[in-house]
Amino acid sequence: MMRILIADDHAIVRKGLKQLIREEYPSADLGGAKDAEELMNKLMDAPWDIVICDLNMPGRSGLDALHQIRQAFPSLPVLIMSMYPEDQYAIRVIRAGAAGYLGKDRIHEDIIKAIHTVLLGKKFITPSVAEKLAEALGGNGKDDELHEKLSDREFDVFKLIAEGKAVSDIAEQLSLSVTTVSTYRSRVLEKMDMKSNADLTRYALDNKLI
Repeated sequence: MMRILIADDHAIVRKGLKQLIREEYPSADLGGAKDAEELMNKLMDAPWDIVICDLNMPGRSGLDALHQIRQAFPSLPVLIMSMYPEDQYAIRVIRAGAAGYLGKDRIHEDIIKAIHTVLLGKKFITPSVAEKLAEALGGNGKDDELHEKLSDREFDVFKLIAEGKAVSDIAEQLSLSVTTVSTYRSRVLEKMDMKSNADLTRYALDNKLI
């Protein structure tokens, strides 16, 4: 029996995805998790065939959870879904080891195709993402954009700062020390050649990252 674990902080999203998947796989065992912590606990408790994880959840981000899953379960395919346009996040999550990126605006059309694809051991990549990957490999992609200079952890900290979170709140959310978060903040400002949190927020809004 195929087992799929869906992580999203909105119960209605988990329920809707389960209904879509059951239409194609009526005998599948479908589980749910409301955040990264519950997701990891359920992964530790029993084997799963596929994880579908939202990029933005309370506590640790889906990107952070992806890194943890890659370390603990390197062969487990993880599909990352998000409300943000794929041109802003798809390349980053694919590079981080995701099996595919699902924009929530198209998830009803893509979810079954994505599951079929990853069950075959392949990555689910839309034509537009494939084009961006090719551009990035050829040196003509979006690596010249400031946020592309950031590591995944720096990117998580950058997003939370841009959302107006205090360093102490970010430290608690990411299970890091305040000193470590402050160090990441300094790196982000330096790499992006910015002076303040307000600069980061303005940039994130202009580039539709939050």
